[in-house]
Amino acid sequence: MPLMTCRDVSLAYEGRTVAANINFTINTGDYLCIVGENGSGKSTLIKGMLGLKQPSSGRIVFGDGLLQTQIGYLPQQTPAQRDFPATVWEVVLSGCLNRCGLRPFYNKKEKSVAKRNMQRMGIEDLTSRCYRELSGGQKQRVLLARALCATKKMLLLDEPATGLDPLVTAELYDLVQTINREDQIAIVMVSHDIQSAVSHASHILHLNHTPLFFGTTEDYLHSEPGKLFLGGTHAS
Repeated sequence: MPLMTCRDVSLAYEGRTVAANINFTINTGDYLCIVGENGSGKSTLIKGMLGLKQPSSGRIVFGDGLLQTQIGYLPQQTPAQRDFPATVWEVVLSGCLNRCGLRPFYNKKEKSVAKRNMQRMGIEDLTSRCYRELSGGQKQRVLLARALCATKKMLLLDEPATGLDPLVTAELYDLVQTINREDQIAIVMVSHDIQSAVSHASHILHLNHTPLFFGTTEDYLHSEPGKLFLGGTHAS
């Protein structure tokens, strides 16, 4: 059973439809990259998947035990978020917030989950450091650990490599691919980096307000949208 199914989904922003007739499925272990030019509806679709925006038509259906509140999310970083005055431990542990329910505190199990994910991301030595003092690559590892605390099934990453240098970007992509392969966590990544998308993803969704393509990466490479996008004419 799919983790998520979009059925004829359309989404509007300020009364104007910005993404329409979207159909795709995400299964356990999939690695889906969502590509398209700026303003093509990618960010609006992300908000719909997270429940931050309701479809104007169609349905987003969750299955295989996944709840919408159990998607691990790594958003694009705003200047205010980059300057957040909290410790690394506090940021990572906050990923367990939905596990707490009505409890006003974290229990031992949640703290154990946070510690384990910090170890996986190799950031145990940063526990007491202030988040805003970290490098861009360190911050992304912290946020990835936080996102992992929220889920066992799906991670949604919105342009995670923005502002990172090529070496740190490559390390981040390797981390994400390891999570996908070893833990069978489904990855959904919005990216302008089409070359990395086709190198890592199992599936591609290409949007231009409506889907131009959804399917396997191999099929995308031979599709007209894929040939145009990869040819550099529309790359950004």
